Amino acid sequence: MAVIVSDMSIKNQVAISITYIYVHDKPIIKTLHHTINVTSNETELFAIRCNINQAIQLDNINCIVIITDLIHMAKRIFDSSIHSYQV
Repeated sequence: MAVIVSDMSIKNQVAISITYIYVHDKPIIKTLHHTINVTSNETELFAIRCNINQAIQLDNINCIVIITDLIHMAKRIFDSSIHSYQV
């Protein structure tokens, strides 16, 4: 199982998202994203999507758990009505 922990903040119109991926209670991947001129929702979605892509590349991962303060945004990643190619 991989656990993705993500948080995001905006300061001076720069969005910063930091995400950790834990496997066996050890942080194995840390990702930091800086973006400008985007919404907090877009930044969080981008960070979660990138880290899901990283987590599925790891060996022996059967489950991915996402911990974020914007879980409603994480659910949008899997909404096929918004992303028609997600089906």
